[in-house]
Amino acid sequence: MEQLRLSDWLGWRPGEHNASAHSRLLPYEKPGRSLPTMLRRRLDNAGRATCDILAALDPMARFPLVHASRHGDADHTLAMLKALAGNELPSPTRFSMSVHNATLGVHAIANQHRRPLQAIGAGGNEFEALLWEAFGYLHAGHDAVVIVFSEGELPDEYAPCTSHPGVACSVGLRLTLGNGLEILSELHPQAPTSPTPLEVIDWLIDATCHWAIEEA
Repeated sequence: MEQLRLSDWLGWRPGEHNASAHSRLLPYEKPGRSLPTMLRRRLDNAGRATCDILAALDPMARFPLVHASRHGDADHTLAMLKALAGNELPSPTRFSMSVHNATLGVHAIANQHRRPLQAIGAGGNEFEALLWEAFGYLHAGHDAVVIVFSEGELPDEYAPCTSHPGVACSVGLRLTLGNGLEILSELHPQAPTSPTPLEVIDWLIDATCHWAIEEA
């Protein structure tokens, strides 16, 4: 069976302030350079960074895009719940930006992207779900697929109830069945079973986490 191959990737995490820190890590400050101001204001920092990653990995808007996040923009969701608890009507604008495909929608508008778009949440198995979705698109005949895995900042009210990397972060991979690093699934007793975007970035830099890569 043909294997997924990694042709390029980009990450966004705290501690990266300039391009010299690592060639594949975007500066953490002021994400959203790929977006017009009016669209940039609609997203949190994780959403803005995700759009920057998508624009860089698919500059010609040619490939299917798949975005996964376990929690999405939880600030919008919590604000709507508080409004309902106070017998207030939720903001329609806030609702439209709370849905899981909001980030892809903003990116598509900004870049006139008309290829398939897909947003998923998988209860902690987002990275594995992204790989399977990419595999399906590639076998359907697409030359490449760009997948992005992100997490925004989590409100304090949610912190005791779920796992989270603790910071806003995002990582994107352009995958093919052609040239690139081959992605292999391997069992590792010390590896996380539900990797976060930070752990995926560590894997891409050091090849130490749940998934291993080898030269083709």
